[in-house]
Amino acid sequence: MAEDDLDIDLDDLTRRMDGAIAALRTEFASLRTGRASASMLEPVMVDAYGQPTPINQVGTVNVPEPRMVTINVWDKALVGKVEKAIRDSGLGINPQLNGTIIMLPIPELNEERRTQLTKVAAQYAEHARVAIRNVRRDGMDQIKKAKAQGMSEDDQKLWEAEVQELTNAHIAKVDAALETKQAEIMQV
Repeated sequence: MAEDDLDIDLDDLTRRMDGAIAALRTEFASLRTGRASASMLEPVMVDAYGQPTPINQVGTVNVPEPRMVTINVWDKALVGKVEKAIRDSGLGINPQLNGTIIMLPIPELNEERRTQLTKVAAQYAEHARVAIRNVRRDGMDQIKKAKAQGMSEDDQKLWEAEVQELTNAHIAKVDAALETKQAEIMQV
């Protein structure tokens, strides 16, 4: 059986594993570390015009100083809904209104909250590892199907080793990202 006939697509597996890491980085960006960041508001959805809408689609999000995020809401009618969405988001931030501008002062994190955030970061990393392992399982299933279609045992072992190597490399990236994020969270 020629290698071209196989259904094993390492590029697709790599792309899917890279997607799991990109999703992890997005989740990490939403974790509050003590510095203001516009990305910490990404998971917050506002009930605007009957639809859940990301905050950045109802106003301009700015970071004018290291411990302050401002949202300039475009539609006056949505200011209350944006404020409520932030309060209900679990970010632990108390919004302050100033006309159509909502100011979010970022409080200093205490040791207990930092520890909780490192645990949340670890959960996000574990979800990414599971996603990568699921992609690995799909790759191994492709190899098993190819073996059933006549792939040699040597080729099977070679492909399995490549998929496992790809998996190990991506899990190492997740671990490195987690270590960096936890160090950032614990930094006072």
